Amino acid sequence: MSPAIALVFQLAIIFLLIASFWKVFTKAGRPGWASIVPIYNAYIMLKIAGKPGWWLLLLFIPLVNIVIGIIVAIDLAKAFGKGAGFGIGLAFLGFIFYPILGFGDATYQGSGDTA
Repeated sequence: MSPAIALVFQLAIIFLLIASFWKVFTKAGRPGWASIVPIYNAYIMLKIAGKPGWWLLLLFIPLVNIVIGIIVAIDLAKAFGKGAGFGIGLAFLGFIFYPILGFGDATYQGSGDTA
């Protein structure tokens, strides 16, 4: 594959993910632009998943951030009425599952946590 084709493919995936995150944020009643602001988007994602804002600090700790990322992905899926299996998909195959969540018929139901 030529480098130009690879670049176009990578850019297409990046734009698809940006649009998917934007849709997920707007479905949850949050501003779409927040999905493209580094660090702030993680904070908003925590809020959508029903986790406290201080968990953002945990995302900066190596290895702990992997566990927290998986937990947040599962809770994010649950907040949209999906199961834990879908949350695992969000965590490990986000480039497939975030477009499904963003452009699919899932609606934000709120998080089960009160934190």
